[in-house]
Amino acid sequence: MALTAVTVLFAAGCSRDADPQPQPERELSVATEFAEGLAQKVTADAMMTHLTRLQEIADAHGGNRALGTPGYDASVDYVVEALRGKGFDVDTPEFGVRIPWAEEPRLTVAGARTEARPLQFTIGTTSEGVSGPLVAARADDDTPGCTADDYDGLAVDGAVVLVDRGSCPFGGKQAVAADLGAVALIVANSEGGPDLAGATLGEATDVKIPVVAVAKDVGDRLRAEPGATAVLNLNAGVRVEKSRNVIAQTRTGSTQDVVMVGAHLDSVPEGPGINDNGSGVAAVLETALQLEASPSVANAVRFAFWGSEEQGLYGSADYVAGLDEEALKDIALYLNFDMIGSPNPGYFTMDGNQSTAPRPGEGVPRVPEGSAGIERTLTAYLDRAGKPGEDTSFDGRSDYDGFTMAGIPAGGLFSGAEEKMSAEQAERWDGQADQPFDPNYHKDSDTLEHIDETAMQIHGSGAAFAVGLYAQDQRGRNGIPLREDRVRHQLTKS
Repeated sequence: MALTAVTVLFAAGCSRDADPQPQPERELSVATEFAEGLAQKVTADAMMTHLTRLQEIADAHGGNRALGTPGYDASVDYVVEALRGKGFDVDTPEFGVRIPWAEEPRLTVAGARTEARPLQFTIGTTSEGVSGPLVAARADDDTPGCTADDYDGLAVDGAVVLVDRGSCPFGGKQAVAADLGAVALIVANSEGGPDLAGATLGEATDVKIPVVAVAKDVGDRLRAEPGATAVLNLNAGVRVEKSRNVIAQTRTGSTQDVVMVGAHLDSVPEGPGINDNGSGVAAVLETALQLEASPSVANAVRFAFWGSEEQGLYGSADYVAGLDEEALKDIALYLNFDMIGSPNPGYFTMDGNQSTAPRPGEGVPRVPEGSAGIERTLTAYLDRAGKPGEDTSFDGRSDYDGFTMAGIPAGGLFSGAEEKMSAEQAERWDGQADQPFDPNYHKDSDTLEHIDETAMQIHGSGAAFAVGLYAQDQRGRNGIPLREDRVRHQLTKS
């Protein structure tokens, strides 16, 4: 679309949502022209060069770029070197990640081996194990094992306790049983299905006794053996893994109205992570390189490459929790780019105006004021690129989460992950219906040859456009609150 048409689009609505105020069309033209110019400089060829290098790094380091690996360290070095080559001052702040580990437990009841799985963040036993009579909390209780009253009349002290899942967190069940003197806890999956593989006690839980999980049929069988001797041997614990973020900011522009843009740099251990999330890294990095360290901008731009997103958003969460209220107010908005080159690409924008109802079972996400304007900016860009955008929820699965929890407006683009494209979406985007957006999600096949270059070009240029626009102008209908109107919530480190 021609520049004049773009200018009309932004001039058509020239007020903030909460405080309409006129804005000269000339200022909008300058900001939009700058944004369009930056977008044109961020090319698919340049981004593919970055992706090629990330693929080479993974190939040279065991096939991945995951937390705690040489592949991740080499990825950090690559990004740092590229940024410093363009004159940026670069910081690589370190943070710790608590990683639970456990060997296969050995659980016997009345001398019979019983299959069980450890819950994440459980403690282990001594080499001799722990033992005691099996005591089962009442199965018909509305809050099984959630309060001390649930064990009235039961001899819990010194026992191995069996309790059904449900009504309260696993960590809470553990705390109640431990306070009553239990030596171990077995959680049965009362809802059927598998034995709660991957279930967690919670990183911040003060775990006092070992906890394992069993399938429903196993739990039913164990309930028929009250008082039988249960013995548990478990080698488990938590290690702290160090990782790094990469942070760089322009030397120019207001440091009280910072445009922050980020992408996670790590992959899963299973593969090289070229779409997830080398694609976002390539777009953000190339935007930084084209903008350079001292651009003529009204507002500073801060670039972030996050570590340990795949383990639970640790890098971005640590960063946000390290900011006081004033530093949080200095960040005007946050843009996140996570998976933008899917082989069967969708064209999604984060749902800043909350026009889509939450999925069943999901709560209403916190979406700060100003996010709707960011969504409109990105949606308009996709429309001009011939790919009408569709909402995707702020479901907490990527690094925007800490920012929105702190009250910072956010937005981003996304090309889809493991879910399948609908027939309507396939018609809209010329895709393949009933096929995953990315069949290689979290697999060793998430490689360079499966990147869709058209999606990279559209999403990468869209990222650059949004950065360029807000670096010059944060007012207007698609703007964000002024600094004096910003409400922030300081987070605490876990």
